[in-house]
This record gives sequence, C-alpha cells and structure tokens, in this order.
Amino acid sequence: MTDPAPSHFWDTSYAIDGYKYGLQPNAFLVEQAAHLPPGARVVLPGDGEGRNGVWLARQGHAVSSLDGSAVGLSKARALAAAHGVELETGHLDLAEWSPSPCSADAVVLTYVHLPPPLRRQVHRQAAQALRPGGRLILEAFHPDQLGRSSGGPKDDALLYRLETLRADFAGYLAEIVGWEGEVELNEGPGHRGLARVTRWVGVAA
Repeated sequence: MTDPAPSHFWDTSYAIDGYKYGLQPNAFLVEQAAHLPPGARVVLPGDGEGRNGVWLARQGHAVSSLDGSAVGLSKARALAAAHGVELETGHLDLAEWSPSPCSADAVVLTYVHLPPPLRRQVHRQAAQALRPGGRLILEAFHPDQLGRSSGGPKDDALLYRLETLRADFAGYLAEIVGWEGEVELNEGPGHRGLARVTRWVGVAA
C-alpha cells in the first residue's frame, strides 16, 4: 500500500471520499491470521488507511499501524473508532523504522513496495522484530503485474518475485508459504481486477 513516493503523494492519494483500498481486509491476510495466537501483538508497516490493522484489532489482537501518510493514519483512527477498537498508530518513514527485537507475534506487509536497498533493510528489521514462532505475512505485486490496470507500481524494481523474498529472509525466517499467481482483487478503487501477486509467509525460529 506504499512505495518510496513522498508522503505528500500518499496524503493526496488518501484525501478522497471513502477509502482508496476499501474497508475490507486483504484476503490472504484473513486466511493467514487464523494461525495467530489469541491477542497477538501485530505490527503493520505501511498500513495506509488502516483496513488491515483495524480488522486485526477487531479479532482481538494488539495492533500497531505504521505509515508515512498522516492522512492515511487519520482515516485509520476514524475507522478504528467506527468499529470501537483500539489501534496504535505511528507516523514514520520506514527508512527510520527500528523495531525492538522479539517484540511482535506477527508483522504484516500488504503491498508495501520499496526500492531494493530499503526493501532488504525493512524486511530484515521485520524478521528481527518477531518473537520465536512469530509470523511474517506478505502480499505484493509481481513484476508480471506491469501493464495491468488493477494496481501497483509501474517500476519493475519495486515489484517482488518469490526468489527476491526468499533471498531477503534467508537466514532469518523459515518459509511456510511461497506462491506467485493470479488473483481477483476487489480492494476499493486502488486495487481492482485480475492481478499477478506474490505471497509469502515465514516463521521465526
């Protein structure tokens, strides 16, 4: 839901009526969240308008939604209030993200597209933030998404292959899900239609 564009780009993108990526959680996240322990501590870097963070909070988890867009975070807090749940939010540039080691039961990265050096940094910090047995859940657009109108960056360097993710997390997390394929997205006006995505889940030792 993010990329290296300046925060004002995302502030403008989110300053629309309604929610750019809809109100429903990502389908892969819903599927994988069934494996989280009750009351899990979950961190969502690049959570945008909060649809995923709020949904996790509604399931009883302790959630931190992080994003570089103040507008997105404001909408996330409004969504949490509408559902009567607590949502911790943090306004930050992911280049400056420095989570405490072993502080989270799960880290969720949903369409967080970053340039290679920052991507590797954020991915390894996310892995190190996990407690033993903690899960990293990730969905992103694949390079074959280029040319499609269903969402995503228009730069191949910002799109993720399965082999890229495996290299990023090698030595940090054990893969339990690794998949590339086509899905039908219906996530607000920002993600709609057939899309080529990469899904990955890893577990901390």
